[in-house]
Amino acid sequence: MKSSEIRDKFLKFFQEKGHLVLPSSSLVPQNDPTLLLIGAGMAPLKPYFTGEKTPPHPRVATCQKCVRTPDIDKVGITARHATFFEMLGNFSFGDYFKEEAISWAWELVTQGYNIPEERLYVSIYENDDEAFAIWRDKIGLPESRIYRLGKDDNFWEIGQGPCGPCSEIYYDLGPEYGCGRPDCEVGCDCDRFLEVWNLVFTQFNKEADGSYKPLEQKNIDTGAGLERLALVLQGVSNLFEIDTVRPVLEHFASKAGVTYGRDCKKDISLRVLTEHLRGVAFMVADGIMPSNEGRGYVLRRILRRAVRHGKLLELEAPFLSEAVLLLVELMGDAYPELRKNSDYIMRVIRLEEERFKETLEQGMDILENHIAALQAGGKAVLPGEVAFKLYDTYGFPLDLTREILGESGLSVDEKAFDSSLEQQRERARGAALGTQEAGQKNVLLSFLVKGMVTQFVGYDTLSAEGEVIGIVAAGRGELLAEADLQTGEEELYLILDQSPFYSEKGGQVGDTGLITAPEGVVLVKNTLPGPGEQILHLVEIKEGRIRTGERVRALVEQKRRQDIARHHTSTHLLHRALRDLLGEHVHQAGSLVSPERLRFDFSHFTQLQAQEIARLEETVNDLLQKNLPVQTSYVKLDQALEMGAMALFDEKYGEKVRLVQIDDYSLELCGGTHVGSTGEIGVFKILSEGGVGAGMRRIEALAGDSAYRYFVHRDEILKEVSMLVKAPVEKVSEKLQEILESQKELQRRIKQLSQKLSRHQLEGILEQVDHSLGVPVLSTRVEAESMETLREYLDKLRDKLGSGIIMLGSVTNGKVFLAAAVTQDLVKKGFHAGRLIGEAARITGGGGGGRADMAQAGGKDPQKLQQALASVLSLVQEQQKQ
Repeated sequence: MKSSEIRDKFLKFFQEKGHLVLPSSSLVPQNDPTLLLIGAGMAPLKPYFTGEKTPPHPRVATCQKCVRTPDIDKVGITARHATFFEMLGNFSFGDYFKEEAISWAWELVTQGYNIPEERLYVSIYENDDEAFAIWRDKIGLPESRIYRLGKDDNFWEIGQGPCGPCSEIYYDLGPEYGCGRPDCEVGCDCDRFLEVWNLVFTQFNKEADGSYKPLEQKNIDTGAGLERLALVLQGVSNLFEIDTVRPVLEHFASKAGVTYGRDCKKDISLRVLTEHLRGVAFMVADGIMPSNEGRGYVLRRILRRAVRHGKLLELEAPFLSEAVLLLVELMGDAYPELRKNSDYIMRVIRLEEERFKETLEQGMDILENHIAALQAGGKAVLPGEVAFKLYDTYGFPLDLTREILGESGLSVDEKAFDSSLEQQRERARGAALGTQEAGQKNVLLSFLVKGMVTQFVGYDTLSAEGEVIGIVAAGRGELLAEADLQTGEEELYLILDQSPFYSEKGGQVGDTGLITAPEGVVLVKNTLPGPGEQILHLVEIKEGRIRTGERVRALVEQKRRQDIARHHTSTHLLHRALRDLLGEHVHQAGSLVSPERLRFDFSHFTQLQAQEIARLEETVNDLLQKNLPVQTSYVKLDQALEMGAMALFDEKYGEKVRLVQIDDYSLELCGGTHVGSTGEIGVFKILSEGGVGAGMRRIEALAGDSAYRYFVHRDEILKEVSMLVKAPVEKVSEKLQEILESQKELQRRIKQLSQKLSRHQLEGILEQVDHSLGVPVLSTRVEAESMETLREYLDKLRDKLGSGIIMLGSVTNGKVFLAAAVTQDLVKKGFHAGRLIGEAARITGGGGGGRADMAQAGGKDPQKLQQALASVLSLVQEQQKQ
């Protein structure tokens, strides 16, 4: 039975049992910062199990793509470990329970898949008499085929919260796969008994005191590995032989010119490539980019491990990306995102392959040298600092270094590695915070403003009354009753019960403006988010005083807020335009929205071409001219995502979110401030586009007044150039072309004259050859504007001299240039240009060297050039004596 048939049969079976079949979720968890990747069938459904959300149906069935990496170092070594797999699952949220879950699982396994009952065994939790009775009495399974296992094997729990016993179905692969011990049975660590389905009965809640309280709503969470079922139903011995995997393995074997099964080491590398391609391709298809953080680093670890094993097979990168189309052919029908994004997947993988190829060889040389040194010295542990250098400089993930060392029976000092990594992170944190003191100040600030709450009213108005509920002198770590001109505090924060000032967040800078009190006026220099629900107004007292408890009027600087709004709405238009132009893999990775400009970071793997940038500009400006309405609304997160709203994967959203919708063009979750319609922006101009990291690009742009001033400034420059070249503005380009052509012609004629002059100069120089040592020696100063010119002179003089030693020197822009040559006949006699020029260069305060026949050097002291040239005869004489 094909894998596709196994998948379809499972989902159809449970659909007929009243289940809602849902498509696989993305590998990127939605609104769950506790997970890096989806690693289980129930993970995307967790909010339904915890009660945070209402499930779309009390019965659900899925085939979920999953990635797990705890055993990445075992992938390829064994034939059963994998990072990527498909998990079939049926779930009940307070509906059916043990009897139905067990009965349906047995029905599908024995009647749907026709797996012989005599090859099947089950395990239950040792105290789960209810499950035992169902298997024995309802299913009719002999007691001898039901195994009671302990808590470690058959009880699912993660800390406090919902938990419960498990029951697992095993398939007996046969004694030939066992350990040979007479007591080999279910629960043995050998490969004989293969778990194909795990049924979790979530019936308890683990309390803080360690006790187990029965749940009112009991749930079912099951997981059947598709690859394991395929292994059984296709009669093969391991997952690398099933129908969706074996063709990939054979592809790599063919590329490497090897036959699988003949060489243990080569088989390991083939399995690594085969398995890792699956995980890498699916991760990239879901928008994950290689990086040094989070899930991007998981992807990089898997991909770079594969590249290293490709090198062991003597494959030339890129080889992973070339196999993507085969994977699409095998799995693209079940997972259309593979087919839809195939070009993108190939490009991202190819880029990372080529990037690591550049450093892999250097890193391997360093590691192999350390391995040899450890073995020679009788040591077995690589210093963690070396492993960190391999990670930091050459891109070697720690588990890759660990694996390579393990192949030689060595290990790595992981504590020292972690220490080096933490030191680097501390330096980065210090740079971000400024100092450790800043972090302590934040903790103190949290304590001072605890319980204070500010209501933001700035979406609807730029002016509002509020009560001063806190005056914080952050530098001194005090709450003040009042503040005036003599307070003398650089970091003075005002907290109101309500405020129209937008605090800096989501890439948008904070508002500025004024707050007027009955007896004073304060300037708001910036607005920042507090550690809780406060808005912190960073203020400077301009007049009088301000007291806690006073009613004040807060007024946001209108022009600045409007300029910020123009840039913020422009980022939404730009984001949508980028996705339309480049593909749905484009996601926002960061932004800055200020009154002067905008910066937008996004995921993409190549530089944008000039015509692409022009199309983006044209698209956004067309949208401005259409004057599309910009509307905001509040909806539930689920509803927003169903509507297709764009969200940041790593952002934690509440149950209700704010939607910013630009007609039917753009829909994003956003808490920032925006214009009322796109026509208010006026004009949009992209200033630059460049890379800011692997797979990450950045656009800087201007909107509204900033863009207008940019064009005015450019116009002024153009008019100035027009006056300088004495041509109308519309003819400036043609006039400049004429001037440049004329300049090229002049440079050509100057070069001709210079060559004539140099020939004349060189003919005179040959008269300075010294024969006093029995070999021709020429040492002189010449006029040369560069080292390249000096070398040209050297070549010409050597050709004319035929046999001899030459040292030429020149001074250009205050720097000394030296070049030396020794003809081949004298090289054979032991003369060496590199050693000769090194001694001469030291006299001028410089250094250099080179080959025996040609060398060059530089110096710092032009006053010593003549002395250096005069030393050449004695230096040649010394080489004669050697």
